[in-house]
Amino acid sequence: MAPHHLPFYLAPGNGTDTLMVVMGLFLIGTVLWIGTLYWKLHSLPERMAHKSQKLQFEFVAVLGLISLFTHMHIFWIAGLLLALIDIPDFGTPLRSIAGSVEKIADATPGEQSEVVAPGSPPAEQIGPAKEKERSHV
Repeated sequence: MAPHHLPFYLAPGNGTDTLMVVMGLFLIGTVLWIGTLYWKLHSLPERMAHKSQKLQFEFVAVLGLISLFTHMHIFWIAGLLLALIDIPDFGTPLRSIAGSVEKIADATPGEQSEVVAPGSPPAEQIGPAKEKERSHV
């Protein structure tokens, strides 16, 4: 019934609307693509902080969740900045110092240390160890 000179994308009277089906599929694909792009961008600070310390990663992850649920972008920016900064590791040297101090404190005056300097005589030839001098302060 329609004239033959109408464009192809107009639906015939008894068929399906091809343009609407194509545009519906395009819309679904675009929404999924934009959503994936959004999630990748939103998880960028977490992916950057993943290779850092555990505590820093947890802070960045919490800031990302807060920004996701509150829609306050300042938390995402704070997480991104925190992920970009390398926090120095103060814990490992302090644990090493604490371990060394414990070894020194546990050593008794007559006990030989496990570490022997190269070229030093065996423990039997050294003789008795001096008693520790105590501070008078």
